[in-house]
Amino acid sequence: MIKMQHIIREGHPSLTKVSEPVLLPLSKENIELGKSLLTYVQMSQDEEMVKKYKLRPSVGLAAVQINQLKRMFAMHVEDFDGTLHSYIMINPVIVGTSKEETYLPGGEGCLSVDRPTEGLTPRHYAILVEGYHLDLESLTAKPIKLTLEGYPAIVFQHEYDHLNGIMFTTKLYPTLPKAFPLYETESESDETDLESDSTKTE
Repeated sequence: MIKMQHIIREGHPSLTKVSEPVLLPLSKENIELGKSLLTYVQMSQDEEMVKKYKLRPSVGLAAVQINQLKRMFAMHVEDFDGTLHSYIMINPVIVGTSKEETYLPGGEGCLSVDRPTEGLTPRHYAILVEGYHLDLESLTAKPIKLTLEGYPAIVFQHEYDHLNGIMFTTKLYPTLPKAFPLYETESESDETDLESDSTKTE
């Protein structure tokens, strides 16, 4: 079971390294790793478990955060409409992004960052994702293609950054005049255009 003492913190050299692709088919070790990442996130959202094990609440956890440089992370988060997005992602790739950018008005947080931070982190409002996920019934890696918007998209991008050795603390800005606060964009049109990263212009 992953506990807070297993999570490496800001300043640890692994957090700024690019994680290695996970070999398929999955080894027993990597299956257990994926399950343990998701278990931590789920338990951290249970008040009793938080008190019992002194966990910090979270919506995502990457393998690198327990010092395993593998392209794998878990996320377990509800969208504003109550839809649950619960995945153990393996070798994910963001293949498309919306032109529209958003941010969390209160800023982002991270289990690997113990200090308070100031500033806003820009994120694409919607992303198109491809890769694999650990299917908990068959315990095998299955191909997956997702379109995520709003809060789940922000969570995914935060964890995806970890796989590339990027901390949100390196992407903090006092203002983001070209982006919209997430709670504003949630009330706008459900129609979101995605463009391929190969043609994206910043």
